[in-house]
Amino acid sequence: MKRAKRRERQPIDALQAELARLDDELERAIRSAGPSPRGIVDGWLSRLGLPDLGTIADRIDRIRGSERADEFGLDPEFEELVKPLFVFLYRTWWRVDTRGLERVPAQGAALLVANHSGTMFPYDGAMLKVALRVDHPAAREMRPLVDDFVFHAPFLASLMTRVGGVRACRENAERLLRRGEIVCVFPEGVRAMQKSFRDRYRLQRFGRGGFVALALATGAPIVPVAVIGGEEVHPLLGTWQWPAKLLGLPYFPLTPTFPWFGLLGLVPLPSKWLIRFGEPIVLGKRYRIEDAADPVLVDRINEDVRETIQDMVDAAVRERAGVFF
Repeated sequence: MKRAKRRERQPIDALQAELARLDDELERAIRSAGPSPRGIVDGWLSRLGLPDLGTIADRIDRIRGSERADEFGLDPEFEELVKPLFVFLYRTWWRVDTRGLERVPAQGAALLVANHSGTMFPYDGAMLKVALRVDHPAAREMRPLVDDFVFHAPFLASLMTRVGGVRACRENAERLLRRGEIVCVFPEGVRAMQKSFRDRYRLQRFGRGGFVALALATGAPIVPVAVIGGEEVHPLLGTWQWPAKLLGLPYFPLTPTFPWFGLLGLVPLPSKWLIRFGEPIVLGKRYRIEDAADPVLVDRINEDVRETIQDMVDAAVRERAGVFF
């Protein structure tokens, strides 16, 4: 009886031994084949200064259901998640040369007023935000005011608010400034993003001077800012009307790469960026709060600030050695 059972187990034992041998061979083959695909990806991410896949997955898991968002939607954990990508763009892809950051107050309110560019995405606001977070001695947070059309796109609206963007209106900006935050405005609006490439770095007409009234009402200093490099990220050849109407966008851009190359056409070109912060303009030293109701005065200050930024932009364009170096 025992012999019969022993004979029955022999094939099973042989199969288990064969499976163990195959496991050993597979293990040796994997080790000798070099790094795994994930290891290769992690290696590339490390060279680019980005976290590995495991870290990214962990951060994504940690931000689910984050309850730390402020009243405007800024989510610190989500902002920390995407920070390496924008720092990579700032440090490596566009090699941003930033000067004059010390002119932005280390504490208290300030109103950054900058020229606008980017054609497809507000990269200029993102780079200003990174500059203040990683290069300013006080590592200050910046809240850019965002055009209404962005909030008509569900995914883009959520992304923009979670990284600190705020719907552009007087009430929102004033609340932020009164609690001592830095607010950034682009008075050219959408007009600047849809201008032709041949008009690059020529500032469009500013709005009605809303930022001037804000500075007068809150006492926040105006810091003029010139951003160079964004005009070459997606050179605008023209616009296409019917897709814009279909998608509810103010315009649909046509660039040398988009939409011809599909999603690859959305990859920004590696232009060389310069950001220059000018001397703060403290209107409270010369004017009263009541002067915000004087449209002639507001318009004059509005135009003076525009001319200041245009001069800064012209100087930075001359300073830059080349578009891509």
